[in-house]
Amino acid sequence: MAFQAPITVKEAISKIHSKTYLLPAIQREVVWDTSQIERLFDSLMRDYPIGSFLFWMVKRQQTGKYQFYEFVRDYHERDHRHNPKANASGEEDITGILDGQQRLTALYVGLRGSFAFKEPRKRWDNPQAFPKRHLYLNLRGASKDESRDLLYDFRFLTAKEVEDAGEDCYWYRVGNVLDLKTEYEVNNYLIDKGLMEDRKTGQFANQTLFKLWTVIHKSQVINYFLEEDEQLDKVLNIFIRVNSGGTILSYSDLLLSIAAAQWTKLDARETITAFVDELNGIGNGFNFNKDWVLKSCLVLGDFTDIAFKVDNFNKANMLRIEKSWDEISKALRNAVLLISAFGYSRETERVNDCETGGVRV
Repeated sequence: MAFQAPITVKEAISKIHSKTYLLPAIQREVVWDTSQIERLFDSLMRDYPIGSFLFWMVKRQQTGKYQFYEFVRDYHERDHRHNPKANASGEEDITGILDGQQRLTALYVGLRGSFAFKEPRKRWDNPQAFPKRHLYLNLRGASKDESRDLLYDFRFLTAKEVEDAGEDCYWYRVGNVLDLKTEYEVNNYLIDKGLMEDRKTGQFANQTLFKLWTVIHKSQVINYFLEEDEQLDKVLNIFIRVNSGGTILSYSDLLLSIAAAQWTKLDARETITAFVDELNGIGNGFNFNKDWVLKSCLVLGDFTDIAFKVDNFNKANMLRIEKSWDEISKALRNAVLLISAFGYSRETERVNDCETGGVRV
C-alpha cells in the first residue's frame, strides 16, 4: 500500500462520473444525510482537512472476478436508495473505494446529483412528498443559523424554494461551478448577475465564489493510499480493519460484506437488501433493517452460537445460510404478514418499543 499524489475534487468527481471509481460489494450503502453533506462542503471552504482515502486498484484482466457497484447519483429516500450494480466489463482498469465512499458520494451528490427526502406530515405513498433538491450556496451572506454550525450557508433546496428566496439571498447552485473553467469566468459570472454592484455584498460574493472554485478546481484535497494487491481476502481484511472502528458504519454492513464475498450462487448484498425492502413494503410499512434479517438468519439457521459477531459469519455458516435462504426468507415473510394483519406497522413502532421494553416487534 502506498501514498499517492493528491488530486482535486473535480478530478475525483470526473472519475466517479466516468465509472472509473466504483464500489466493491463489501462496501456499505449511503448513510449520510443532507446536513452531513452541507457540513463537508463547509469544511472544504474553511480549509479543514476531510481525512484520507483508501483506494484499491483492480487491473482490467481481474475486474470480472469481483462484483462492483456504482455510486448513487440522484438519491431518493423511497425510490432510489441503493447503489446500482456496475458493468465491470474488464476493458479498463478500475479503482475500488475501500474507505471514503460516504465523502465521495457526498461530493458527487452536491456537485452533480440530487437528494430527495420525505417532507414531514406527508404520506410515504405520495410522490409529492419527495421533491428533488440540489445543493446551493448563498452568495449574499454567511450562515445565520447557529444551530447548523456552518460558516457558509450551504443548503439542499427545491426549485420552488430557490424561486421564493428573499432579496438577502442569492442561491448559487454548487454544481454550476464545474462549468466555470477559468478564474476570469468567475468574475464574469458575478458581474453578469449584478452581484458586484453593492460593495459589501459584492466582496462577500466575490470571495465566496472564488473560494468555491478554488477548492473544487485547484486544491488537491483528496489524499489517498492505493492498495494494488488483488487478493480479495486481504482487501476484505483491510476494509474491516479500516472501517470497524467507525461509528457510522453499521455492524451488519461489515457482516454483509463477508456474505457478499462468500455466497456462491446468490448475490448476498442484493438478495438481503431487496428482501428488507420487500418486508418494509408489507401492509402499511415497516422499518426492518439488515441487522434484524442477519440476526434472524442465525436463529432460524439453528446455529449453536447465535451471537451477532464476525466469527459467526464465517464461510461455513454463510454457505449454510445461503443454502437455507428460501426457507428462512419464507418464514420471515410469513411472520411479517402475520403481524401486519394484526395492525402493526412502522407507525406503531414507538408504542411497541414501550410495551416490549425496547425490543422492536
